[in-house]
Amino acid sequence: MESSVSVRGFVARLYLVVTKSNSDVDTDSGHTWPTPAKRARLHFISGKGGTGKTTVAGALALALAQGGKRVLLVECEGRQGIAQLFDRPPLPATDELIATVSGGEVHGLAIDIEHALLEYLEMFYNLGFAGRAMKRIGAIDFVTTVAPGLRDVILTGKIKERIIATDKSGQHIYDAVVVDSPPTGRIGNFLDVTQAMADLTKTGPIRKQSDGVTQLLHSADTAVHLVTLLEAMPIQETIEAVEELQRKDLRVGAIFVNRVVPALLPESEIDEIAEGNIDAARIKTNLEAAGIDLGQDEFAGLLTEAIEHAIRYQAQQVASGQLDTVENKEGTPVATVELPNLNNDVASVYELAQVLRKAGV
Repeated sequence: MESSVSVRGFVARLYLVVTKSNSDVDTDSGHTWPTPAKRARLHFISGKGGTGKTTVAGALALALAQGGKRVLLVECEGRQGIAQLFDRPPLPATDELIATVSGGEVHGLAIDIEHALLEYLEMFYNLGFAGRAMKRIGAIDFVTTVAPGLRDVILTGKIKERIIATDKSGQHIYDAVVVDSPPTGRIGNFLDVTQAMADLTKTGPIRKQSDGVTQLLHSADTAVHLVTLLEAMPIQETIEAVEELQRKDLRVGAIFVNRVVPALLPESEIDEIAEGNIDAARIKTNLEAAGIDLGQDEFAGLLTEAIEHAIRYQAQQVASGQLDTVENKEGTPVATVELPNLNNDVASVYELAQVLRKAGV
């Protein structure tokens, strides 16, 4: 039975590809990397959980690193998702080389909130000893729980520190920084450092530092990208996230439409096939002409796969139409970049990076 299913799936894909007319082949998706994203050095990647934002963040870092550039890929949620994605041990709280590509380098950083807070205390208040004492008694967890906005201020402050860091010659250490950010439900508050600091303090070193972070996040150096699937809930969250980010005067770069199912059937026949109206006799004749002789069960399975594919593709088209209505503050459509349906493994990340390069990254 397992062999039959495997053969059926292979034959279905083979038939759908070889019988699609040349006029239906999509040779240019029309989706390109937007100009604001090309100018940015700091890229935040957000999306509803399960949309593949960590994978897309990794692919974007690899794409940006090509051509001899140095890119930092940052994780700020404590999940060690980047380490899992690149199939390596957990990342430390300091930068570490995790990949090389076309002469470029991708370094990884998993921001540890405790480590970052201790850095803050020592950097701005010369409280290294006091900070270590706080760590021993668990006061750091207490502080960030009582003042949750402080956690985001510390995280974004650490990100700013890495993007402005320079070497001995005064050159930026990293050409770009990519951040695997909190999901869409939290991304607005995460980047709204101004409001977080208004709730915490009016003056002092941390307030001064946060003003610099705010300036960076609202500058042309920063772009916020969203990852979605062509499904109702992710699309709705994406639309709401765009609206929230724009209300907070943050720049939306691109919407990555992940795991797109390609149109393997002729466009002119998809609607009919989705309704179950399929010319079985013609298909069988074409298969036999190609030297493919299927049993009754395999042939029925082929027809079922074709119908299911048409239904999925129809649903994608409806969801895609909703994205067409999403506009940036200038009144033009937010750029979208379609990504194929691949596995969440290292090889797929490199493959997605090449897709992004073709899109203009």
